[in-house]
Amino acid sequence: MTPEQCRAARAIINMTQTQAAKAAGVSDVTIRNYETGKTELQPATRKVLQAALESAGVTFLGEGETTTGGPGVRLR
Repeated sequence: MTPEQCRAARAIINMTQTQAAKAAGVSDVTIRNYETGKTELQPATRKVLQAALESAGVTFLGEGETTTGGPGVRLR
């Protein structure tokens, strides 16, 4: 999950950074810094954040999982 995918996923399901942080059990600052590119997430943090967004109805697409373009997101 890229920072761009994280932002897009939240937008699709109308979830704030605070709500995503709470769902993943991390701080708001963690989400904000990741999405703005200030910091990278630890693998475990990325996993719980992605799982929280997926539980809320998002599907993450990897490179090549679409007809054109790179990674993306969509509603499940």
